[in-house]
Amino acid sequence: MSGAVAQGNQAQLSGLLKSQEGIVLVLAVLAFVLFSLLLPSFFSPGNILALIRSVSILGILALGMALVVIARGIDVSMIATMVVSVSWAFVIARSGYSLEFALLVGALFAVVAGVLIGVLIAFGEVAPIFATLAAGSVIYGLGRTFFFTLEMQNVPPDAGWFSLIGQGRILGVPVTVVVFGVLCLALHLVLSRTRFGWQTYAMGNNPGAARITGISNRPMIVAQYAISALVAYGAGLVLASSASAINARLFNSTMIYDILLVVVLGGIGLNGGHGKVRNVILGTIFVGILLNGMTIMNIPYTIQNLVKGVVLLLAIVIDSLVNPRDEQTSQQGDL
Repeated sequence: MSGAVAQGNQAQLSGLLKSQEGIVLVLAVLAFVLFSLLLPSFFSPGNILALIRSVSILGILALGMALVVIARGIDVSMIATMVVSVSWAFVIARSGYSLEFALLVGALFAVVAGVLIGVLIAFGEVAPIFATLAAGSVIYGLGRTFFFTLEMQNVPPDAGWFSLIGQGRILGVPVTVVVFGVLCLALHLVLSRTRFGWQTYAMGNNPGAARITGISNRPMIVAQYAISALVAYGAGLVLASSASAINARLFNSTMIYDILLVVVLGGIGLNGGHGKVRNVILGTIFVGILLNGMTIMNIPYTIQNLVKGVVLLLAIVIDSLVNPRDEQTSQQGDL
C-alpha cells in the first residue's frame, strides 16, 4: 500500500513539473537563486521586504483580473479605476470629511464603474477588451477633469490606522501579505465552494451551454466586473498606504501588462473556463522576482518593457497552443 502511495505521489510530482505551473515554479526558484548570487543587494532584508510588498499588490490586482478572465473576459480598466477612486477618496478626506467616509465614497465609485462596464459588456454586447479599454480612458478623464487636478495625492494627515495597511505587521508578517493571503483564500472559496464560482467556470467553458442550463450570464458578468473594480480599489489602498501616496501616472504605466503577465504566466488561459488561485500566486511570485531583479540591475525602463513584452507574447502563444480557442470563442472575438 505504501509503495502504491509513493508511486502516486511521484506521478503527481512528475505531472506538476511537466505542467505550466511546475515550469513557472522552477523558473521562479531559479530566478530567485540566480539574482541572490549575482546581486548582493537582492537578498538583503530591505529588498526582500520591498519585494514582498510589491508582489502582494500585484497579486491582489491579478486576483481581480483572474476572475473575469476565467469567465472569458478581460479588464484593462483596472488601473484607471484604482487611481481615480483612491485619489478622489483622498481629496474628499482632505476637504474636511472623515477618512472612513471618503474611503466609502471611493469604494462606491469603483463599484459603480465596474457595474457600468459590466452592463456595457453584458447588455451592450461590446467586446470586453474594447469596452474596458474605452472605459479606462473615460474613468481617468473624468477623474482628472472633475475630481482632482494633481497627479500625486498624498495620504491625508492623521490617518494612523490606514498607514498600518501598507507598513504594519501582524506577528512579524507584513499586513500587505496578510491582505493578499486573505483575498486568495476568499477567492479560492468563492470559485470552489459557491454557486457563483461554479457558474463562472461554466460561463468560461461554454457561455451558450451555460445560458441553456439556466445560468443568468448577464447579471454574472456585471457582478464579475464590479468585483474586479472593487479589488482594484483595494489594491490601490494597499499601494497608497505603502507609499503614503497614490500617483495617477500609474494609468499610463505598463502595470496592466504586468497583471496580464501574472495571469497568463500562472496558467489561467485567456480562452476562459479554467484556472485557480494557485496559478495567480505562482505567476505573481515569478513576475515579482523578475521585475525586482531587473530594477536592481539598473536595466533601463524601456529594456524592461521589452523583456516583459517578449515574455507576455511567448506566454500568450504557449497558452494558445496549450488551450486552443474553440469556434465559439473565435466568433465572439471577446479578446
